[in-house]
Amino acid sequence: MIRKFDFLVIGSGVAGMSYALQAAASGKGRVALVCKTSIEEANTAKAQGGVASVTNLKLDNFEKHIEDTMIAGDYISDPAAVRQVVENAPAGIERLVRWGVNFDKNEQGEFDLHREGGHSEFRILHHADDTGFEIQRGLIQAVRRHKRITVLENHFAIEIITQHHLGVEVTRRTPDIECYGAYVLDPDTKKVDTILSKVTVLATGGVGAVYASTTNPEIATGDGIAMAYRAKATVQDMEFVQFHPTALYHQGETHPAYLITEAMRGYGGILRLPTGEEFMQKYDKRLSLAPRDIVARAIDREMKIHGLDHVCLDVRHKDAEETKKHFPNIYKKCLSIGIDITKEMIPVVPCQHYFCGGIKVDLNGCSSIHRLYAIGECSCTGLHGGNRLASNSLIEAVVYAEKAATHSLEHIAEYAFNDKVPEWNDEGTMTNEEKVLIAQDVREVGQIMSNYVGIVRSDLRLHRAWTRLDLLYEETEELFKRVKATPDICELRNMINVGYLITRQALERKESRGLHYTIDYPRHAYDQR
Repeated sequence: MIRKFDFLVIGSGVAGMSYALQAAASGKGRVALVCKTSIEEANTAKAQGGVASVTNLKLDNFEKHIEDTMIAGDYISDPAAVRQVVENAPAGIERLVRWGVNFDKNEQGEFDLHREGGHSEFRILHHADDTGFEIQRGLIQAVRRHKRITVLENHFAIEIITQHHLGVEVTRRTPDIECYGAYVLDPDTKKVDTILSKVTVLATGGVGAVYASTTNPEIATGDGIAMAYRAKATVQDMEFVQFHPTALYHQGETHPAYLITEAMRGYGGILRLPTGEEFMQKYDKRLSLAPRDIVARAIDREMKIHGLDHVCLDVRHKDAEETKKHFPNIYKKCLSIGIDITKEMIPVVPCQHYFCGGIKVDLNGCSSIHRLYAIGECSCTGLHGGNRLASNSLIEAVVYAEKAATHSLEHIAEYAFNDKVPEWNDEGTMTNEEKVLIAQDVREVGQIMSNYVGIVRSDLRLHRAWTRLDLLYEETEELFKRVKATPDICELRNMINVGYLITRQALERKESRGLHYTIDYPRHAYDQR
């Protein structure tokens, strides 16, 4: 079946929904919002901490936020991207509020601002400790109310469509690649539909599922990055994988692991060994408020030195009622596994959390493929550089959604549907009965990435990962050609593609920088700076 929409948005987190709302509000066409599961399930909903924006002008200013971002990114962030996000953040907050998102306020009616690791001032807007969930809730209501937005839940985008599908040879040197839409699997018919569009937006989120343990939901399989790469788009900074220092350590919970927000350390939480001994003073003068990469590596090292499977975060010295008020969901979650955080330390362990690389885009969210935009975690804007500053991701998504919407609306009249695109051809393929092979390969990808391409790397480990992933790639591509497209085989393909790209670009970076730490090119004293 062939369907036509002026705007095709793949992904339903804060980036995708923000773009969809602005495109629909323009009145310049119909919008399709493709969600691989339900519209409620996205990385956005898992974000606890908050949104960074300069708000208290008496103490804070744009230059401070810019400098904090550049420091966290190890000074390889794109200064233009950093300035664009920081200076447009307040307007982004206003848009979220207009769409129905609520942020906590103090008794004076002002935003109740938190401070998180790497930030020099209090500038984190939040909604208790479930800010992402609140943003997702507000945007979902706004999207469902809009008549020009068609929400396609449980639809799986398989490939974006370019000249390649018209029989034209497309390489990475082809200068004028264009996107005409996407092939999307319909869950009801089990058929692959052709969705033609004038503008296509990838907002597919992160890559956490390629690791054995992640705070991301299971759907974070790097689909947009893999699709764009196969279409010959430029990808960049794939080696910079962020591991959150403090996921709740609870055996069996790995996808997603429960996040203990950075705001809890900003609140005064102290990292300790299970014996009660502090250790961050050995690694950074900022102690528990050091940037995430430093804290994650410090915890990783302490666990290896002492043979531990976790360390602890301690808020017992804080007022109990205040702790419950600020972190009600964390308090409830920990209580459900027998831990009263007002009286006991919280067992924590690093796990994969965020991804700084992705589809390379310019200041308007344009990829290297014409008519294809990428926003949110699947994009590489240059904001994060070598490491993301806490709470910069949600506001980046909001700002770049606005920039992409503005740019695409200015050019939409120049584009037309390409009616020469052929429908998906799966003649001769068979129903996939080899589910056990796919499940095993998914587990193997997670083990390869966590063991060899994790917090601390080496050339030997990276080469081993490359070899294993190459074998999986060959086996999976052969299977994909023989069977009908299903979400599980497509996700496996994407995970292998993303794992390969992370590994390859990690090997190419002959230094330890930001989140990429290798023992073959070590920085001094475990990256004390």
